[in-house]
Amino acid sequence: MRKLILMGRSESGKTTLKQALSGEKINYYKTQYIHYQDVLIDTPGEYAQTHHLGYALALYSYEADVVGLLVAATESYTLFPPNITCMVNRDVIGIVTKINEPRADRAMAELWLRNAGCKDIFFVDSVTGEGVDAILEYLHRPEAEN
Repeated sequence: MRKLILMGRSESGKTTLKQALSGEKINYYKTQYIHYQDVLIDTPGEYAQTHHLGYALALYSYEADVVGLLVAATESYTLFPPNITCMVNRDVIGIVTKINEPRADRAMAELWLRNAGCKDIFFVDSVTGEGVDAILEYLHRPEAEN
């Protein structure tokens, strides 16, 4: 299985998705540091939200096979600029979280991720598990198939 690093702003659902992908009980806590768990790397949202800490994300991305950019379907803006995926020499996937929330706008979140350069986009609800299997299947595929 390929290693996935999760990146996104605070409260975008990175830690909850990490728990869902690992089969853990969902238990919210604030990620304070880069957290490695088997084939998953969870990052604090502040790293994506703070210019100088963003450099650390670039470095940590080299420890993963796949970069996952997360955008919650409830967000009112995105951190990811157009064509940002060209900055990384590995697969970059888009992950739309919180898809079943009342204020969810899946189409807008998908548009932001497509503009960022993501070709493969996954829609997930980490609490119900919807869409989690699709990400796991993607990570199990050999690199040449993606």
